[in-house]
Amino acid sequence: MSFRARIALGSAAAVALAVVLASALVYVVAGRQLRAPIDDALRARAEDIARHPLGILQAKDGTSYLAVNPEFGEARGYVQLVRSDGSVLVPPLQRVRLPVDDAVVDVSTGTQGAFFRGVDVGGTHLRILTIPYGPQAAVQVARPLTEVDRSLRRIGAFLLLVASAGIVLAALLGLLVARAALGPVRRLTRTAEHVTETGDLSQRIELAGRDELGRLAASFNTMLAALEESTRAQRQLVADASHELRTPLTSLRTNIEVLASDRALPAEDRRRLLADVVEQLGEMTTLISELIELARAEQQVAEPEDFRLDLLVADVVDRARRNQPDAVYTTELEPCVVQGVPATLERAVGNLLDNAAKWSPAGSEIEIRVTDGRVMVRDHGPGIADEDLPYVFDRFYRARSARGMPGSGLGLAIVRQVAEAHGGGVTAESAEGGGTRMVLDLGASLALDTAPSS
Repeated sequence: MSFRARIALGSAAAVALAVVLASALVYVVAGRQLRAPIDDALRARAEDIARHPLGILQAKDGTSYLAVNPEFGEARGYVQLVRSDGSVLVPPLQRVRLPVDDAVVDVSTGTQGAFFRGVDVGGTHLRILTIPYGPQAAVQVARPLTEVDRSLRRIGAFLLLVASAGIVLAALLGLLVARAALGPVRRLTRTAEHVTETGDLSQRIELAGRDELGRLAASFNTMLAALEESTRAQRQLVADASHELRTPLTSLRTNIEVLASDRALPAEDRRRLLADVVEQLGEMTTLISELIELARAEQQVAEPEDFRLDLLVADVVDRARRNQPDAVYTTELEPCVVQGVPATLERAVGNLLDNAAKWSPAGSEIEIRVTDGRVMVRDHGPGIADEDLPYVFDRFYRARSARGMPGSGLGLAIVRQVAEAHGGGVTAESAEGGGTRMVLDLGASLALDTAPSS
């Protein structure tokens, strides 16, 4: 059974239950309202009889009769006297005897109060009121419910018709409502099936409304956009990696083939080829490590935390001083707290310092400043050409002046990826007096009193 059919069936069942319950309630209330005048008449007749002594008539054959008129004005009725021993007296012309049971006898003995009852006597539905009369007797008065039952049957037939029509109408409306309500779900299903069949992640669902289904469609579109971007980045990464690995692999293979050949090589040439092989292997190791770093950063699931950015940068600078003893690092670190993933930010700041050290002459100064959630790194190297500035953070991009230097072209791409993952950005510009200034911006810092103790 389809989801739409289940919704329609469920709504129809709910309406049907409500209609049936309402009809039953109306039927019960109508029955009580119709019987109320009968009960009032029986009560008035019984009270009238109880106020006067009942006479006993003696027939010639010795049979005793009750001296009371059984009629209720123009309405037909029945009266009988029940003694505590179970004997019954009725009016002379009354041919119907009302049923007597233990409850009626209990009323005659005074152990039970008056009560109403409905019974069938000789095929006639009667409404009977039994009340105490004197010390050892009870009086029963009754009236037929023929007109009441006839009216209730008409009301019941009408309610059954109304309930049936209501159930049919509820089923039709349920189908229409389910069809309209599940329109976005059908569009979502068609889009999902199309994406599954074709792999086309550019498909989107047309949004209509801001209800739960509209938000579901928006979330689905967001998911498709994220998948499309992830797939595009993955394909781009594979294409770029394949392109970048092809040249060092070819060169490495050529050098190894020369070394493995039977040709006699001068010792200097063999040493140079071996040095080239080691250098190429190092470059490939660096490239693969940075590719793995990029892939891990794209799948980063670590929870952000509050930490001191100035202390993190100080630790990174200390490691850079040990690894790059020829560079002179000067720092101006204002205490500030940011929210992020410390491990990835350490790598980003480390890459900025490595890039600055690579372009700085030996003994030149590298300036590092931290203030209000920003890390500024400025070197005094040759600077970056204006035509290269827009592309320095692209993957595998290497300026013309950098193509003869070691590196994979991924270090600054990692910096940008980390910055964007933290909701910030990174910029590069030419500095006054020469060199390059790069700024990693993580947004406004938090209040310092939220910083963890160190």
